[in-house]
Amino acid sequence: MRLRVSIVATVVTLAVGVPHALAFGTVRGLLGQNAEHERITRQGLAGLGFGRASLSELAGESGTFGAVGAPDRPGRGLSDRKEAHCDGGDYFDAPGYAQSRAAAEAQLTGCRSWILTNLDAAVRDASGLVKPDLSLDSTSIFGGCAYDGSKGRAKCNVLEDLGLALHAAQDFYSHTNWVDAPRAGPTIDNPQGLDNNAPASWLTGGGAFPAGLISGCYDGFPESFHCGGRIKHATLNKDTASTARGGYEKAMNIAAQDTRAMWMAFESQLVARYGAARGQKMACVIKSDSPSRC
Repeated sequence: MRLRVSIVATVVTLAVGVPHALAFGTVRGLLGQNAEHERITRQGLAGLGFGRASLSELAGESGTFGAVGAPDRPGRGLSDRKEAHCDGGDYFDAPGYAQSRAAAEAQLTGCRSWILTNLDAAVRDASGLVKPDLSLDSTSIFGGCAYDGSKGRAKCNVLEDLGLALHAAQDFYSHTNWVDAPRAGPTIDNPQGLDNNAPASWLTGGGAFPAGLISGCYDGFPESFHCGGRIKHATLNKDTASTARGGYEKAMNIAAQDTRAMWMAFESQLVARYGAARGQKMACVIKSDSPSRC
């Protein structure tokens, strides 16, 4: 049933127009997408002990969106939420530009807040996995999780929270100029790149807003109808291998590094909040297809 629903949802998307926020791809074959979110998530979490079913619930698999793809699902209501995809942080240092530097920074800070809020929700919802006496509570993902914004089984809740956070963080590397090569004479149609080779610690840590960081303007599909005279998502993104901007593989790899780092930080937060024994058991339950063995 989940496979059928997901395929129908993709057909509906094609029928009504493709929202930009498929972003790094969630499906295969649509406008050059190649399940980038799934691939990033699997690469980032490889070797950490995830069971096949549990990892597929988080990352998605052929015919499904998974938790990390939930913001791209038609009808989920998040495809045009700028903070869910790190969009709208465009700025160019020229007189009369449509958005101020402060407003652009606020948009990207909103994305950072979205990531942190959902990571915190994942830690909070994990309380339903393992009781204080270390006995198991709500650990089932039998039949699959809905990822529709409603609260239900604890493991599904945690996976959805993590998916929302990871999706935005992964989009950050495609939609901003964080990894992009420098430009000799930057313009609105070819904005400056920051040429970073590692994840942005600012996303989940502290510190000042990174100087020169921007993302693209997105106000609707088709993009040619919107954001005139501004740095567009269509200009800045590295969503597919055929992107004109370049940097697709670099964005993918750094997004995978950040995905791994965020999971490790999440495990540490579980231990910090619930203690070593309970927190480690929670992490095991999330990863395991057989929680009773944790």
